[in-house]
Amino acid sequence: MLRRLKHILLGTILFILAFPVFLVAAGKFIDPPIWGWQIHRSLFPPKDFPPFTAHDWVDLKQISPAMQLAVIASEDQHFPSHHGVDINAVLTIIKQAGTDSPSRGGSTITQQTAKNLFLFPSRTFLRKGVELYFTLWMEWLWSKSRILEVYLNIVEFAPGVYGVEAASQTFFSRPASRLTPQQAAQLAAVLPNPYRMSPAPASSYIKKRARWIRQQMRQLGTQTLDRLDR
Repeated sequence: MLRRLKHILLGTILFILAFPVFLVAAGKFIDPPIWGWQIHRSLFPPKDFPPFTAHDWVDLKQISPAMQLAVIASEDQHFPSHHGVDINAVLTIIKQAGTDSPSRGGSTITQQTAKNLFLFPSRTFLRKGVELYFTLWMEWLWSKSRILEVYLNIVEFAPGVYGVEAASQTFFSRPASRLTPQQAAQLAAVLPNPYRMSPAPASSYIKKRARWIRQQMRQLGTQTLDRLDR
């Protein structure tokens, strides 16, 4: 009986470790029809959540390079070079605490993609540990371009508005492929909290943050996008 219990326990552990790898491997080739964050919003909608949601998947090549660069400039400037976790960004956030520098989260684009795609909102250490496990496998199995493509297609830009194509159509009445640098910066500016901020009409805060993002975009340059799959 003890040996049987050990086998069951070992099998359970192996399944728990292997199933996320299977999901990540499938996500390399299959565009997800639904994801964790969207499911959570459907089951536990926030106050004033719209009855209908908007989403339209597009390939990365159909997303303006300005939009791609804007989210890297805003959310994760070391995205092309790190391996899932950006220690330098975390240290920078600690140093900038209490200053007037524009704030950004310590999570990388890969971590945010893992959280939005595979997990539900939670602030527990267990959730962060599972997120890190998914993150490391995504960095191992996916290209940087694939990570960015999935991120831009599932991130919520406003209540019930998922992905950059739906956001572009909703706020600027144009496809994501035709977003200008200013429009891209305004969309990226709301990502820390799309429930309290809107890209258009832009508030004074969004205008200020968009200016900072545009400045970072110019400093990074379009060569940043060329480094994604090196």
